Amino acid sequence: MRVTKKIKAEMIDILGEVYKDVKPALHYTSPFELLIAVILSAQCTDVRVNITTARLFARANTPQAILAMGVHDLEEEIRDCGLFRSKAKNIMAACQKICDEYHGEVPQTIEELMKLPGVGRKTANVVVSIIFDIPAIAVDTHVFRVSNRLKLAVGDNPLTVEQGLMKAIPKEKWSAAHHWLIWHGRLVCKSRKPLCEECPLKELCPSFKLA
Repeated sequence: MRVTKKIKAEMIDILGEVYKDVKPALHYTSPFELLIAVILSAQCTDVRVNITTARLFARANTPQAILAMGVHDLEEEIRDCGLFRSKAKNIMAACQKICDEYHGEVPQTIEELMKLPGVGRKTANVVVSIIFDIPAIAVDTHVFRVSNRLKLAVGDNPLTVEQGLMKAIPKEKWSAAHHWLIWHGRLVCKSRKPLCEECPLKELCPSFKLA
């Protein structure tokens, strides 16, 4: 089945209608809190991250406050998030850089964000799209899987899929579509047992009869 531009546009319209009211799953009250939450979300569920950040942010929710904790205390606070030692090291280094070079404020461009330790393209895209209203598509495991299954954007790495999605989706919908794809992956197009019969895209999906 060839997925044409028209079919891709129809897919996006359907996803936009089905998931029009969804919001980011991570809890945050400031750009800095979102940044830390996304760093912690690597190889960890959003549910677990929210439990961890609720505890952490009650104690320290600014770069200055986290630096004052010290790396050992930070490790203990985020231990249940997995990879806690490397995450703590990166968070401390990122906080130091934010204080030294950005007056304690989270930088507002993808390029500057990616200079922070522990911040890759996905994290930077999430922050600029949610906090600063800059159109961007963050490709996590859900977006990657759903995009390939739908052939909305095909690729063997996140950057290739991101570039494909940027061509397939109108720029004004990039940030919203990122959330639509994430929630579709969580709720319907699951990794091991996708709910194909319940999928609103099954008539358009080239993977439907293969599932």
